[in-house]
Amino acid sequence: QVQLVESGGGLVQAGGSLRLSCAASGGTFSVYVMGWFRQAPGKEREFVAAIRSSSNTTYYGDSVKGRFTISRDNAKNTVYLQMNSLKPEDTAVYYCALDLYVSTLRVYFVDEYHYWGQGTQVTVSS
Repeated sequence: QVQLVESGGGLVQAGGSLRLSCAASGGTFSVYVMGWFRQAPGKEREFVAAIRSSSNTTYYGDSVKGRFTISRDNAKNTVYLQMNSLKPEDTAVYYCALDLYVSTLRVYFVDEYHYWGQGTQVTVSS
């Protein structure tokens, strides 16, 4: 049973930084796509970033490009989301998600990911 566990959320002032981690267990993760999504109260879950293990290709949502960086550590089965220049509108619950086969055009879509973490709260104060 694949499990994803996020950590690293918290409260930060606008302009600050946080690094989220997502540790995967319970499977063999040689080929996968790992994504980060976020959901603010009253809003739909939104794509943030994703990384493809086979090519290390990264994908970003328009609202976070240039501020967030996704990376991975294969030895630890962990994916990170470095978030810089945080804004109050970045406040949300952040979820990591994983699936083995996600086409390039579909990495942005919630429905493409089979496995999800429980989420970690990120709050950015103004």
